[in-house]
Amino acid sequence: MSGEQRQEDFTLPTWRQPDGEPLSCVEKIKVLNENLEEIRDMAQDALEDGILMGCDEAQLREVFQALVASLENPYGKKD
Repeated sequence: MSGEQRQEDFTLPTWRQPDGEPLSCVEKIKVLNENLEEIRDMAQDALEDGILMGCDEAQLREVFQALVASLENPYGKKD
Protein backbone atom coordinates (compact mmCIF):
# COMPACT_ATOMS: atom_id res chain seq x y z
CA MET A 1 0.00 0.00 0.00
CA SER A 2 1.10 3.63 -0.40
CA GLY A 3 1.76 3.87 3.35
CA GLU A 4 4.69 1.50 2.95
CA GLN A 5 6.18 3.73 0.24
CA ARG A 6 5.70 6.84 2.37
CA GLN A 7 7.38 5.08 5.30
CA GLU A 8 10.52 4.79 3.19
CA ASP A 9 10.34 8.51 2.36
CA PHE A 10 10.20 9.51 6.03
CA THR A 11 13.54 10.35 7.63
CA LEU A 12 13.99 10.60 11.37
CA PRO A 13 15.22 14.05 12.37
CA THR A 14 18.37 15.06 14.17
CA TRP A 15 16.91 15.91 17.56
CA ARG A 16 18.03 19.30 18.84
CA GLN A 17 18.14 21.14 22.15
CA PRO A 18 16.51 24.59 22.42
CA ASP A 19 19.91 26.19 21.72
CA GLY A 20 20.15 24.30 18.40
CA GLU A 21 22.79 21.83 19.47
CA PRO A 22 22.02 18.17 18.70
CA LEU A 23 21.04 15.88 21.54
CA SER A 24 23.89 13.57 22.42
CA CYS A 25 22.22 11.10 24.80
CA VAL A 26 21.65 7.90 22.85
CA GLU A 27 18.82 6.76 25.14
CA LYS A 28 16.92 10.06 24.74
CA ILE A 29 17.31 9.88 20.96
CA LYS A 30 16.10 6.27 20.99
CA VAL A 31 12.96 7.19 22.99
CA LEU A 32 12.19 10.18 20.75
CA ASN A 33 12.58 8.06 17.60
CA GLU A 34 10.42 5.26 19.00
CA ASN A 35 7.71 7.79 19.99
CA LEU A 36 7.76 9.37 16.56
CA GLU A 37 7.52 6.01 14.78
CA GLU A 38 4.61 5.01 17.03
CA ILE A 39 2.76 8.26 16.31
CA ARG A 40 3.39 7.84 12.59
CA ASP A 41 2.04 4.28 12.60
CA MET A 42 -1.11 5.35 14.46
CA ALA A 43 -1.63 8.32 12.15
CA GLN A 44 -1.15 6.10 9.09
CA ASP A 45 -3.76 3.66 10.41
CA ALA A 46 -6.19 6.51 11.14
CA LEU A 47 -5.65 7.98 7.65
CA GLU A 48 -6.28 4.63 5.99
CA ASP A 49 -9.39 4.01 8.14
CA GLY A 50 -10.78 7.43 7.30
CA ILE A 51 -10.20 6.99 3.57
CA LEU A 52 -11.76 3.51 3.62
CA MET A 53 -14.80 4.96 5.40
CA GLY A 54 -15.19 7.59 2.67
CA CYS A 55 -13.69 10.64 4.37
CA ASP A 56 -11.88 13.24 2.28
CA GLU A 57 -8.12 12.71 2.51
CA ALA A 58 -7.36 16.44 2.47
CA GLN A 59 -9.72 17.01 5.41
CA LEU A 60 -8.12 14.17 7.38
CA ARG A 61 -4.69 15.71 6.87
CA GLU A 62 -5.98 19.14 7.94
CA VAL A 63 -7.47 17.64 11.11
CA PHE A 64 -4.19 15.86 11.91
CA GLN A 65 -2.28 19.12 11.46
CA ALA A 66 -4.76 20.96 13.69
CA LEU A 67 -4.39 18.25 16.31
CA VAL A 68 -0.61 18.67 16.38
CA ALA A 69 -0.96 22.46 16.50
CA SER A 70 -3.28 22.12 19.53
CA LEU A 71 -0.72 20.25 21.64
CA GLU A 72 0.36 22.20 24.71
CA ASN A 73 3.75 22.32 26.37
CA PRO A 74 3.00 21.54 30.04
CA TYR A 75 6.41 22.88 31.06
CA GLY A 76 5.99 26.33 29.54
CA LYS A 77 8.28 28.00 27.07
CA LYS A 78 11.93 28.23 27.98
CA ASP A 79 13.63 31.44 26.90
